[in-house]
Amino acid sequence: MKKEIMEWDSCKKYHIKQITPDENKISSILKMCSLRLKFAKKQEITDETSSIITEIYYEIIKELLTALLLKKGFKSDNHECLISYFKENYQNYEYETNIIHELKGIRNRINYEGFFIEKKYLIKNKLEFEHIIQLLIKIIQKD
Repeated sequence: MKKEIMEWDSCKKYHIKQITPDENKISSILKMCSLRLKFAKKQEITDETSSIITEIYYEIIKELLTALLLKKGFKSDNHECLISYFKENYQNYEYETNIIHELKGIRNRINYEGFFIEKKYLIKNKLEFEHIIQLLIKIIQKD
């Protein structure tokens, strides 16, 4: 059974704190994400590397969501609320939200269960991940 995304109201109540937006930190996060993306794109996708590369894509997306919240004056103490914020505030991107949530589940299985991603999964989804990364960068720069 697929786990639902946490409700934003619950996130606000228990996991989100208001902070002062920090442009320097946002800029630093964007730069690190750019370096990670450059690194991920250079890696050969094999059955041995696909799990690690998938983790890198998730990390980039998670950090971009962190930067987005930071720009809006919020800080989350968990990954789930980063996704919940995006779902709540960017409802036109329901498809992307679902991809991010699915990727979080896969990343958790990699980290906590030693799950291995088949090369074909990453090849099939790599462009989706890169689309989401570019979308988040655009939103952060525009808002």
